[in-house]
Amino acid sequence: MDHAPDSHSDLVGFSIDLTVEEARRRAEVVAALGPDWDPVAVLREEEAAHALLYSNLDEEQQKVHAMLVAAGVLPGEVRGRASSD
Repeated sequence: MDHAPDSHSDLVGFSIDLTVEEARRRAEVVAALGPDWDPVAVLREEEAAHALLYSNLDEEQQKVHAMLVAAGVLPGEVRGRASSD
């Protein structure tokens, strides 16, 4: 068979709807977290850990931290932020 390079006549349409699979995956993640999982408490603990991590910096460390925040490398001080932000 001699096909032109731009010929798509031998291609078959194919699509998959992953909506149901994604819903199942998310349900499994929530189930694995268990009934005691408290997202608000997790966020509070994350914010406390973030505050502790960047507390008591000396002047030079504060300058470096500010530079990294300004460059977008580190998140700034935003209440209620998630770690993935």
